[in-house]
Amino acid sequence: MRRSTGWPILALSVLTLPLGACGSNDQPAKVAAAPAGPRLVLQAADTVGWQDVSAEIATVDQAQVLARIPGILTTLDVREGDTVRKGQAIGRIVDNQLGYQAGAYGAQAAAAQAQAAQAQAELERVRFLYKNGVYAKARLEQAEAAAAAAAAQTRAAQAQQSAVGAVAGQGVVVAPASGRVLRADVPAGAPVAPGMVIAVITAGPTIVRLEMPESVAEKVRAGSKVTAEALGDGKAVGRVIKVYPSVQAGQVTADASLPGIDNRLIGRRVSAKVETGTRKALLVPASYVTNRFGIDYVMVLGKTGAATSVPVQTAPSAEPGKVEILSGANAGDTLIGTAGK
Repeated sequence: MRRSTGWPILALSVLTLPLGACGSNDQPAKVAAAPAGPRLVLQAADTVGWQDVSAEIATVDQAQVLARIPGILTTLDVREGDTVRKGQAIGRIVDNQLGYQAGAYGAQAAAAQAQAAQAQAELERVRFLYKNGVYAKARLEQAEAAAAAAAAQTRAAQAQQSAVGAVAGQGVVVAPASGRVLRADVPAGAPVAPGMVIAVITAGPTIVRLEMPESVAEKVRAGSKVTAEALGDGKAVGRVIKVYPSVQAGQVTADASLPGIDNRLIGRRVSAKVETGTRKALLVPASYVTNRFGIDYVMVLGKTGAATSVPVQTAPSAEPGKVEILSGANAGDTLIGTAGK
């Protein structure tokens, strides 16, 4: 009887073992605490929008030195890079035909002067005889008319001679503005025609000329901020001073004034950006972003209190010390910064 009563007790004790083991799984799992550090809730904020544009170093105006008469460019006293002042004679054009014309008109003027002297002498003789009753008044009037005609012919010949001299004087090549010679590629001794460009001279202050797509032209106005690289000591910041009211080949031109422009190379192409208003962006301090193996990460605090390292795509921001998150994190996410930064 004692052996038979021992089996049920042993079976009961064995059945209680798995029940105890099953009861241990009901305990809640422990959640890893988020790392220490400052918190930041991502919010879209206004930031300045920028547009990369093509630009070149230029001057407000460029004055062209034009030939005013046909002839031979006998002298040109300036070269590229020389500084000139307004009104300075920088060359001379000679037309040999003007010399012959001047000689012909000079001879005509001398002949007219001789005829005028003879007519004046005849007038004096006729006037004397008229006073003494020898000639009638009609003869006096005839002599006066002849003397006046001879004087008029003299003045006409002298005017023609002066006109030839004035045309010859236009052969002097004069700088139309003060500045630096950009181009003077017509050699001395070359024939030139009226309107031919002999030299190009800078005029006005040095500026940066922007060429913008017409799609952003309405967003740029006088006063918009401009940044440019490789000007003088490095990056320069300035403002748009003029937007030209025309579109050429899908481009709009604007002038910007920037301090410290290196104007030794007019026409040099530079990299520039122009302000195109404001837009919404996710901006965070750079201390919230870490880089591992070329990929940027931010620490995002989850709803359960756990922190997750999330890869993000970033871009430089116009605000110092901040970067823009383009993708990987959304507005409303809580970021955890690196402690000690």
